[in-house]
Amino acid sequence: MTKEERLRAMAAPLLAWYDENKRDLPWRGDHPDPYQVWVSEIMLQQTRVAAVMPYYRAWMEELPTVEALAAADEERLMKLWQGLGYYSRARNLQRAARMIMENFGGRFPESRSDLLSLPGVGEYTAGAVASIAFGRQVPAVDGNVLRVAARVADIREDIMDTKVRASFQALMEAAMPADRPGIFNQALMDLGAMVCVPKAAPECGRCPLAELCEANRLGVQSQLPMRRKKTARRVEELTVYLSPAPGREGCSAAEGGPRAAGGALGVSPRAGGAGGGERRRSGGELGADAAGMEEKAAGKAPVHPCGMAYDRLSADGPGRAAGRRLG
Repeated sequence: MTKEERLRAMAAPLLAWYDENKRDLPWRGDHPDPYQVWVSEIMLQQTRVAAVMPYYRAWMEELPTVEALAAADEERLMKLWQGLGYYSRARNLQRAARMIMENFGGRFPESRSDLLSLPGVGEYTAGAVASIAFGRQVPAVDGNVLRVAARVADIREDIMDTKVRASFQALMEAAMPADRPGIFNQALMDLGAMVCVPKAAPECGRCPLAELCEANRLGVQSQLPMRRKKTARRVEELTVYLSPAPGREGCSAAEGGPRAAGGALGVSPRAGGAGGGERRRSGGELGADAAGMEEKAAGKAPVHPCGMAYDRLSADGPGRAAGRRLG
């Protein structure tokens, strides 16, 4: 059985399981309200369901409609959001509500493309709202869905890669049943949150997809989904030498910066370099780069803001390549 066939075969057992085991959440129902689905999905970004529940209820009591959110003052908005963190989410909610009032006549947009035009709405949120609230056949691929799909189909590609994520999007769209796309998305979310969990051992014994799951058959559940390992941060100590550029020998401390002995301008050997490497030039004017160099220098070392030619050498000596990016 191919990975496409395995994913398509998920629908029947998954939906049957969901009908018996779905979580009772206030934004769900027989006829989900798009505003409620949208607010819940934004609140759930980087936040657990249990933590969101009291905030969601308080929000809906105060701001039950798009119109109410669009008209709310910022102090009231921030008070309702206080404690959820990532406050730009709340501001984007209001910006989007005002856009809905102005650009869509107060009616919540139904299509994926229109939803993506709203501030703070990405592929996942657009898919969730379009499928759950409007019955559109659009996948909502989050971490739970990536995990379930990668295990069921034994997909051993790096889910942090944008091309791989796009391929998952296409696979899940092909696997969705046309008659219950929103329920299918919610079933995958619940299965990933309740059974096919990320850190603890997945509860394969009670998973409706156990017989289909290739990772379960091979015993590699804990290895999937695959994520690339973070590259260790490399720290280098650099010494920066600055000297007057041709024709600028008269540049002095009076022109805006301290001058080191012998006419060269000093930067602390522990300052970590200037400009992070991307500003390096083979000679000529330093000019406005001086301010950026000073901001990026870890030691906030003084840098003279006049025209300069400069080179960067490793603290270990001139044998190391200059101008490399750090980290």
